[in-house]
Amino acid sequence: EVQCLEEIQLYLYLLSNNTGRFANATLVRLNEFLSAGYKKGVRPVRDWRQSTTVAIDLMVYAILNVDEKNQVLTTYVWYRQQWTDEFLAWDPEEFDEVKQISIPTANIWVPDILINEFVDVGKSPEIPYVYVGNTGLVRNYKPIQVVTACSLNIYNFPYDVQKCSLTFQSWLHTTKDINITLMRTPEEVMNDKSVFMNQGEWELLHVLSTYKDFSVDNDDYYAEMKFHVVIRRRPLFYTVNLLLPSVFLMVMDIVGFYLPPDSGERVSFKITLLLGYSVFLIIVSDTLPATAIGTPLIGVYFVVCMALLVISLTESVLIVRLVHKQDLQSRVPQWVKHLVLEKATVLFCIRNKKVCSVLSQGSDLPSEGSRDSGRNLGLGLSTRDSGSPVMDGILREITTIRQFLEKKDESREIAKEWLQVGYVLDVLLFRVYLLTVLAYSITLGSLWSVWQNV
Repeated sequence: EVQCLEEIQLYLYLLSNNTGRFANATLVRLNEFLSAGYKKGVRPVRDWRQSTTVAIDLMVYAILNVDEKNQVLTTYVWYRQQWTDEFLAWDPEEFDEVKQISIPTANIWVPDILINEFVDVGKSPEIPYVYVGNTGLVRNYKPIQVVTACSLNIYNFPYDVQKCSLTFQSWLHTTKDINITLMRTPEEVMNDKSVFMNQGEWELLHVLSTYKDFSVDNDDYYAEMKFHVVIRRRPLFYTVNLLLPSVFLMVMDIVGFYLPPDSGERVSFKITLLLGYSVFLIIVSDTLPATAIGTPLIGVYFVVCMALLVISLTESVLIVRLVHKQDLQSRVPQWVKHLVLEKATVLFCIRNKKVCSVLSQGSDLPSEGSRDSGRNLGLGLSTRDSGSPVMDGILREITTIRQFLEKKDESREIAKEWLQVGYVLDVLLFRVYLLTVLAYSITLGSLWSVWQNV
């Protein structure tokens, strides 16, 4: 009966359109044939017990934006879906061998398949037509700008790999009405990069696809097709503009330890480095991604580098303080001499340097021979004219000079001891600082290398 009705409908339309300007317009006749009596609000099946299977496909064209702060991914994809509409079939022999026709999307039934992660309407071009084959196969192909929510993990920045999901499902219909399948095999979908624009910051690794049916109330089941878009950031820009300047500044800080510990230039040099690093952090702060739930490891790296510069400056200040103003210091304690000048130099293979450079300040004072001569002169004078008031005054002056020179000699010895202690401590702390920087750099470099090659 259904077939007889279709034949009668076809005959009536052929009879009514055999005259006029559309007399020989096959596509017009076919369109009117398909539109006659069509109900776009009803699922296009003759048997309501039969579900409509919608085959979908996804090809990533470009990664437009990755917003780490708002956890939003913006992509441009080519989306394809097709299904069979039993009410849009015809015999090509009756319509001049036409096997497919494009008709407006608004005139036919379209499945309500949406993306669950949608958070904003993208600027997608409007495609008003679909292709319909003579068997009733409807092909709806269109590009979509997808703005979706995505859980972005920025801890590994700039060597991070992100995995964002695009979940397609019917918002209302259960699997009894609409089911979802793939147009291609999962392997073909995963390795297809034919249309991807591969010149941006992000590199497309693959697109994984999984099918699942789930139930909310253990009664009605819904079908969903989930595409996992896996992308990796290209780190060259951030390596050149963030990591290398920081590494150069840390190398200069290590080189600064070769300045003499008894000079003030080292402190000035390290203060300049610390100020330069502070300005560098202010400049790069806008480049680092920011979220409310975490900080990238590179941010921790910058903070630790700043802390190391502060520690280096503190060590230099302490060493300079140790080797200056020796007149206010007492003699080096015996336990310090034993630990630093004896044990530490042997244990850490530190050459016990004889430091005399800063002791040349007193070179304008009388020499040892002249002091001995003065003494002898004073003794000679005392033996010859000990009772003269003038000679008594001279003796007192000579005694005062001798006491001053003895005190100066003692101060020079104390200064020499503290300078040797400062030299050994400086070498020891430099080695500890260098080992800390190397261990920290090797650890971070290994982590970033592993993340890059995963």
